Amino acid sequence: MRTSVTELGDSRVRVEVGIEADAVQHRLERAAHQLARDMRMPGFRKGKVPPQLVIQRVGREAVLEQALRDSLPEWYERALLDTGITPVGDPKLDVPSLPDAGEDLSFSIEVAVRPKATLGDYRGLEVGRAEVEVPEDALQGELDRLREGFASLDPVDRPAAKGDLVVIDFQGTVDGEPFEGSDATDLMVELGAESLLPEFDRALTGAAAGDELTAEVRFPDDHRPESLAGKQASFAVTVKEVREKQLPDLDDEFAAEASEFETLEQLRDEIGSRIAAALEARIEAEFQEAAVDAAADAARIELPHELVHARAHEMWERLERSLAARGASAEAYLQMQGKTREEAVTDLESDSERALRREATLAAVAEAEGIQVSDEEMVKALQPGEEGETPEQLLERLRANGRDALLREELRLRKAAELIAGTARPIPQEQAVAREKLWTPGKDKAQGGESGEGGLWTPGADR
Repeated sequence: MRTSVTELGDSRVRVEVGIEADAVQHRLERAAHQLARDMRMPGFRKGKVPPQLVIQRVGREAVLEQALRDSLPEWYERALLDTGITPVGDPKLDVPSLPDAGEDLSFSIEVAVRPKATLGDYRGLEVGRAEVEVPEDALQGELDRLREGFASLDPVDRPAAKGDLVVIDFQGTVDGEPFEGSDATDLMVELGAESLLPEFDRALTGAAAGDELTAEVRFPDDHRPESLAGKQASFAVTVKEVREKQLPDLDDEFAAEASEFETLEQLRDEIGSRIAAALEARIEAEFQEAAVDAAADAARIELPHELVHARAHEMWERLERSLAARGASAEAYLQMQGKTREEAVTDLESDSERALRREATLAAVAEAEGIQVSDEEMVKALQPGEEGETPEQLLERLRANGRDALLREELRLRKAAELIAGTARPIPQEQAVAREKLWTPGKDKAQGGESGEGGLWTPGADR
């Protein structure tokens, strides 16, 4: 593969790509093999027609078009890896003509790319950093959760109230017909729990053992399975038992039973230490993020709106994939938000712009500092793969298809972020916020670029 890059301005490039004739011929024959699977020809078994006969029967141009449809995504990715381009949004591919036999294939890719930053100050920045303080309610919440695990469930002869557990049998129907999962026996549900449908909760509140009742339920629009989403169901319910949750006293005896500690004070100290460690990790991540944003604020970065919108589309598509992986649909999500897909994408533009500013700044810092990533660092960043594949073997597999460059670039930007945060000087969070509220002549202008955010970033502004 041959590649050359031409800068087009406005953070766009054109990549000219050449594919050697023998590689084109190989893909042509592979496409012919695939077409032969469904082809019948006298004298040959199904799927055993030679590629050359397939090409003669179907026509070289038709087979070559199929070969290009199959191969262009791979060649596009390889071209970007070879040139080190970080694309933003969808590319525009242009194949001017199909090559004759024995000729190379030429095509071009026009795509938006990560913008370039002209750096300002990025070492020694003063950045707000929160102090680690363990809230009493967080500590108490952890203790209460621990108590829940050691609670007793005692049968009571009274109507059920919030916090009680109710043992029930039920049979449900939709339009008079049972459905999958429509019946249960000896099911225990907790009144007031978020997992319980509100209509069920209301119907059971005040019920006592032996009561028979009907609960009319409308399934949420994002309910799974989708066949029940938005449907009205009727449940015939028999209350078999009401149980009251009794939490153990919060004392030394409980601490000894629930943990390896002998006193409640020791247990509280341990829980407080764990919460403090988690808070410290979060504060450190927020400090690094704020330091990078401060460096991005000091840099000059031109961000055309088309670039920002393209990245917002990428972010929305990642959200769609995430929803699908959790069994949710993007359509239901949009319906709950009361927005169209394009409105949701537009709402992501501020996050998109912030992300592009960070990436451009980190790439410029990595270049200015000559940051490199060793193979040892790459191996350390990798987790063991499937079927016992070691990180070293995984790196070799990535290197074989050129994808090691993506990991190397990710680690390179991560090291740039660590450099910026490592040289930053922490100041009290309140002082940093107060500084951001101050306005001085020319401050807005210092942002740089045609699509500036219109104001300096403040810690927490994008969360």
